[in-house]
Amino acid sequence: MINNFFIKLNEIYQNRVIGYWDTLYQNPIKLIMLILDISIVLFIAYKLLKLLKNTRAWQLLKGIMLLIIITWLSSLLGLNILNYILTSFMTYGVIILIVIFQPELRRALEQLGTSKLTKFFGIDKDLATKTKENIYKIVIAILELSKNKTGALIVIERDIKIKDIINTGILIKGEISPQLLVNIFEPKTPLHDGAVVISENQIMSAACMLPLASDRDIAKELGTRHRAGIGISKESDAIAIIVSEETGKISIAKDGTLIADLKEDSLKKILIKNIVTDRFVTNKKEHKIKLWKSKNK
Repeated sequence: MINNFFIKLNEIYQNRVIGYWDTLYQNPIKLIMLILDISIVLFIAYKLLKLLKNTRAWQLLKGIMLLIIITWLSSLLGLNILNYILTSFMTYGVIILIVIFQPELRRALEQLGTSKLTKFFGIDKDLATKTKENIYKIVIAILELSKNKTGALIVIERDIKIKDIINTGILIKGEISPQLLVNIFEPKTPLHDGAVVISENQIMSAACMLPLASDRDIAKELGTRHRAGIGISKESDAIAIIVSEETGKISIAKDGTLIADLKEDSLKKILIKNIVTDRFVTNKKEHKIKLWKSKNK
């Protein structure tokens, strides 16, 4: 049986692989198109793996890859019954996966539709400086809320738009200021419950309702604010800042994970890196070009 397996593989190698490469050798255009085809597929696969890594879909993805390999081998070796079962399962399995992993798939598609292409051409020229200034204002407010042990939840929108979340609250559309943020979360005021959403460098809405993460995603001692912060960070690329009402400790929810007990410096670094540095790369490139031009004058 083992001998038959290797004989079959040798036949496939001789008839398909060598014959195919002979054809490519005789037609360089086909070879170029093959290289381009492989490059695009590898790039897409890399991006998908990067999006899915460290999510609950990651483990299942490895199982799917194993099923694909087994299906391919069953077709190669002529195991018709096994191949039929696996092919049928994979046909309907795609629909099942779309239903189960709808949040992850939606997030991946939303990221593909973001405005990163416009940033590449330098359209977001002056946003980095203003965004950085607003981050410092938010940090001042967070530190004040933490000092007074005032519970707070601030969501900062990034590339994926969360208008559906904004619409659940009271529209403010005001300039970002530490005083306004602190005042919103003042206990027993109309807007202190729920989350504040920062969008387009404005306090866009207050008293917003967020999706809650499931109990298994967070520690039992954490409350509703932390669960809501993790929930919105799983369903979008937004960053949530949480101030605990019991302890005054500051946490950040990002990509479905919680970074707890942050001090001022750590809070600033995380926010600037994720909201300014990683999103406004074009500004760095423009700065380098300007320096290069000035040196060559």
